Amino acid sequence: MQSTQPTPHRIVVLGAGYTGAIAAGRLAKRLHREDVAITLVNAEPDFVERVRMHQLAVGHDLRPRPFTEMFAGTGVEVRLARVTGVDVERRAVAVESADGAGELSYDTLVYALGSSWNDHGVPGAAEHAYEIASRPGALRLRERLAALGAGERVVVVGGGLTGLEAATEIAEARPDLDVSLAARGGLGDWLSPKGRRHLRKVFDGLGITAYEHAAVTAVAADRLTTADGGSIPAAVTVWTTGFAVHPIAAATTLDVAPDTGQIVVDGTMRSVSHPDVYAIGDAALAMGRGDKPLRMSCASGTPMAWQAADTIAARLTGGKLPNAPLRYFNQCISLGRKEGLIQYVTADDRAVSAALTGRLAATYKELVCKGAVWGVANPTMGFPTRRRRVVHRPVEATAAA
Repeated sequence: MQSTQPTPHRIVVLGAGYTGAIAAGRLAKRLHREDVAITLVNAEPDFVERVRMHQLAVGHDLRPRPFTEMFAGTGVEVRLARVTGVDVERRAVAVESADGAGELSYDTLVYALGSSWNDHGVPGAAEHAYEIASRPGALRLRERLAALGAGERVVVVGGGLTGLEAATEIAEARPDLDVSLAARGGLGDWLSPKGRRHLRKVFDGLGITAYEHAAVTAVAADRLTTADGGSIPAAVTVWTTGFAVHPIAAATTLDVAPDTGQIVVDGTMRSVSHPDVYAIGDAALAMGRGDKPLRMSCASGTPMAWQAADTIAARLTGGKLPNAPLRYFNQCISLGRKEGLIQYVTADDRAVSAALTGRLAATYKELVCKGAVWGVANPTMGFPTRRRRVVHRPVEATAAA
């Protein structure tokens, strides 16, 4: 009797940012090519170094990293398309590409669509502010900054990591501009005393004005309004007050967090409501040390991608489930090209007294950024490749195949 080759287990990864690209490459390393069909879906043809968007905005050019080159020879099929919907009951993803609308069926889904900027519904922010959470946004800001004359005012709204990096990068690249930062709380108030002192030193050296405890309640073309009724003039407003996840997940029957729309996952990054769906990166609500939600960041997303990929591989091959701790070690902040701040933190992301500052910190941050993109651009390099055969096919997936 002639043997029948089992249908390959279909793994679809949505989104090729840091987490999605890492997960797809790691799955390709772990699983035998004859046993799986891995499809990576992304709207853009090349990888975007999101952690460098503030550099792109001030005129730095980033090296192109086409996915066709990154995943050549890995067995991962790259599908250039925009995700328009997910039907988790039918295990199908709706996409739109240059060829028109289509649908992808899956046995296992890795949801890594990430996030975009969040205007928090502040009047005028969407119309008048610039964002740097995306490459198109950073390029729009780049064009606007290039058109500004000496002495014109740029106000960065948001005192988190992105806001600090944006304000210092702009001030260093354009010392002729009047750069300010408006923060809801105190400047760097979550940092250690050493970290705060260094941050203020850098701000003073670059001539950046810090508006502290200044929650912005409205944005106009030429000014901001704060909660206390104050007004801050601004020729350009840069909005960095956090991220919002794509609404696709909330439109499904997946269990999502009501306030953020993130997919609720367990410690293996598996959806708590749909066992054939994994979510990673900004799109997932995962708990870290101290039973605290992981913050939206590359520092969270990378280990989440490792955890999801290794878990999927283990469940399909009958291996041991990974139990890697999801914890933090430091917060890496670039303060222009010459200065930096590495704030060491507890496992649950609270600042400790130790901090690295100055040029050494800037070099450290640059190595972290380069290491992150190297890991994405070389998905099957670095560690020995051990592709295992699929021996366990979930009943649900087998029935749908």
